[in-house]
Amino acid sequence: MDTDVQSFAVANLLRRPVAVETGCFVAGFDPATTSPYVNYATPRPGTRPTDRDVAALIAAFRARDRTPRLEFAPDAAPAVAPALRRAGFTTEALHEYLVCTPATLTLPAPEDRPTGLPVVETPFTDEDFAAIDAALSEAFTGDFAASPEGVARLRRTEENGGAVRFVRAPGGGCAGAASCSAPAVGTAELTGVGTRPAHRGHGIAGSVTAALTDVMFARGARSVWLEYSGEGSRRVYERVGYQPRGTRLYLTLEE
Repeated sequence: MDTDVQSFAVANLLRRPVAVETGCFVAGFDPATTSPYVNYATPRPGTRPTDRDVAALIAAFRARDRTPRLEFAPDAAPAVAPALRRAGFTTEALHEYLVCTPATLTLPAPEDRPTGLPVVETPFTDEDFAAIDAALSEAFTGDFAASPEGVARLRRTEENGGAVRFVRAPGGGCAGAASCSAPAVGTAELTGVGTRPAHRGHGIAGSVTAALTDVMFARGARSVWLEYSGEGSRRVYERVGYQPRGTRLYLTLEE
């Protein structure tokens, strides 16, 4: 699965507004934001980068005034991390990823919750996308600010073969949401599962995760993968049918 996840990472970055191929790396940039979570690179599976390859990659980031940063599955390219560390890259994080397949997907049943399951919707209007962006900003406690650029990225996801799903708050707006990239090389990445603090504990995260996963399988994906932020969220995903399959490494070159 590591090779599938890494091949997907390459294909997904090539979809970015600005995609740069340098040596054995692919970097994806979005001129609308300086966020390192949007602007980063990844290696091709099985590659063995030279010091010159790494230097060229760093130069591509510096030319765009972005911090050199990579996300990848280390077991799919074992020679990459040592080459990057020689150039001064340090570990930002190491995350386990979980995978769901059609055989493991478990859709929530109404009897799972006496008060009923949250109603999962597809956003259509500008107001829907803006409400989702605002809700995710609050859910992730300021990791990113709600913005027109964030709204535009969500809309592009929905319009370019991916999917965004949300649960509407009782008084309007968005209680929680998530998005999933368009499938590539047989798999898709589900990201940004977030619920506003006031609406947690009502099954929203599990419902949007299951709905998005089901949509991707209907579109031909053989698997969907995601990363989790804590044991609580891991349990939510495992109930839907996600299982641990590998790790992803984040490396950054600080100034």
